[in-house]
Amino acid sequence: MTKQQDQFDRRLRKYPHPHQWGFNRRHVNRRQFFSAAGVAGSYLLLDPARARAQVRVTSQEVTMQNKAKNVIFILLTGAPSHVDTFDLKVTPGTTPAGFGPTLINGVNWPTGLLPKLGERLGDIAIVRSMRAWALVHLLAQQWTQVGRNPAAALGDIAPNIGSIVALELEKQRTPSQIFPSFIALNAQGAAGPGYLSGNYAPFKVTPSTTGLPNTTNSEGQTRATNMYARLRAIDEPLRVNSPLGKSVSDYDAFYQSARNLMYNPSVDTAFKFTASEASRYGSSGFGNACLVAKQLLAANQGTRFIQINYGNWDMHNDIYETTAGQNLYTLGRPLDNGLAALLDDLKSTGLLKDTLVVMVGEFGRTVGALNGAGGRDHFLQQFCVFAGGGVQGGKVIGKTNETGSDVTEFGWSRDRYIRPEDVEATIYSALGINWTSIRYDDPFGRGFEYVPYAESDLYGPINELFS
Repeated sequence: MTKQQDQFDRRLRKYPHPHQWGFNRRHVNRRQFFSAAGVAGSYLLLDPARARAQVRVTSQEVTMQNKAKNVIFILLTGAPSHVDTFDLKVTPGTTPAGFGPTLINGVNWPTGLLPKLGERLGDIAIVRSMRAWALVHLLAQQWTQVGRNPAAALGDIAPNIGSIVALELEKQRTPSQIFPSFIALNAQGAAGPGYLSGNYAPFKVTPSTTGLPNTTNSEGQTRATNMYARLRAIDEPLRVNSPLGKSVSDYDAFYQSARNLMYNPSVDTAFKFTASEASRYGSSGFGNACLVAKQLLAANQGTRFIQINYGNWDMHNDIYETTAGQNLYTLGRPLDNGLAALLDDLKSTGLLKDTLVVMVGEFGRTVGALNGAGGRDHFLQQFCVFAGGGVQGGKVIGKTNETGSDVTEFGWSRDRYIRPEDVEATIYSALGINWTSIRYDDPFGRGFEYVPYAESDLYGPINELFS
C-alpha cells in the first residue's frame, strides 16, 4: 500500500462512504419520484423567494485543464469484464483462443474480440487503476453518473454529471441554439437533474432512422401554431412568473423548448440517418447512438453533454458463448464497430480535440477461471477509457497484477485507486468547470459539492491523461 493510499484510507475513516451491499432501499426514492414527475425536487421544497434568490457558490483556486467543449459519456451498464477487454489477462485453459491476444504498442489486446479499437489505441487512454465502491448494479450505476454515493446525505438529490455540465455551460449558449444541453441516448434510466431545475434534465431519446418523434402535428404546422398561441393567451398569467412557483415556469420553458424543435430542419439533420450511414457504425442500437451523438455535436445547436447507455454486460454465465445470447461477442462487436466509427468521424471533422469521450462500467468482473456457469461475477476492480478533449492517446495509466485482481502501480500523482469521484472531477476540469465548487441552493441548506470532499482535496482530476 502506498503512502497516499494509506492517507486516503485514513481520510475515508474521517469522512465515511457508507453503501449498501444488498438491495434494500425504498421502493420509490425522491430521485425516482421527481424523475417520473419530470420536475426538479428542490422547487417543491423551496419557497419562491428562496428559489429566485442569487445562488452563492464557493470554490478553491485550482488549475483546470479547460481543453474540451463537449462530453460523450458512455456507460457500459451491467459491468463488462476488465480482464477480457481493456485489461486483458490471458488465463490458460480459460481465455478463448479466438480472442487472438496481440501486443499492440505494449498493450496486450484481444484482436479477435475488439479488432477495430485495437487499431485505434493511439487515440485512446486506458485507466487500469480504477476501483468501484459497491457491487450492486443500480447503486453503482447511479454512483457513476452522479459522482457520489446515492445512498448518502444529498445522494437522492444529486444531479447527473451532465446536469451540472448543462448548468455551468448554459451561459455559453446562443439564442439560436435550440437543442437541449444534455441529451441521453438509449438511456431511459439515466440519472436526472436531482434538485436542479428540470431545464438541466437529460433529454432522453432512442435513435431511429425516422428521427426525433412528435416534431410535427397531424393538424398541420399553421393549425398547430395557432392552437399554441391561443393556449398561451388563455393561461399566460399562470405560466410567466407564476404564482404557483418555479416548477410551473419550468414547464413553460419545456413547452417553448419543444416548440423550437418542431418543424426545424436542423432537428432532422441531427436525429435522422440512413441505413447506409448506420451500417458504418455497425447497424446496432449502440452504433446508432454513436452516429446521432456525432451529428448532434456537428449541428452545434447547444448540446454539450451526451450520455449513451450500452449493455447489459452482466454475464454471470456463458460469457464466451460465440453465437446468440448475451456474451462478450454479441456485445463486443457493436461496441467495436460503433466506438471506432465515432472516433474516426470526430477525428476527421476536428471535433475530437474538443470532445472528451469517457467510457466506463459500474464495476468489473471476477478474474481467473470462470464460475460454474461459465461466467464472471461482480468484482471491484475495473477500467475506464478516455479519448479526445485534450487527452493524450496511446497511454495506459496504472498496472494490475497478473490476474487483474488488484493494482500494482496506480500510475498517477495521487498514487491511490482512481474512483468515480475522480472521473467526475476529470470531466469538470476538462471542460473548465471548477470541481471544488459548492452551491448553496440545495433544499437542505447544507451546500452541494460538485465533487464530494474536493474542498479538502480528497478527490481530483486525473491530470496524467492530458500530458
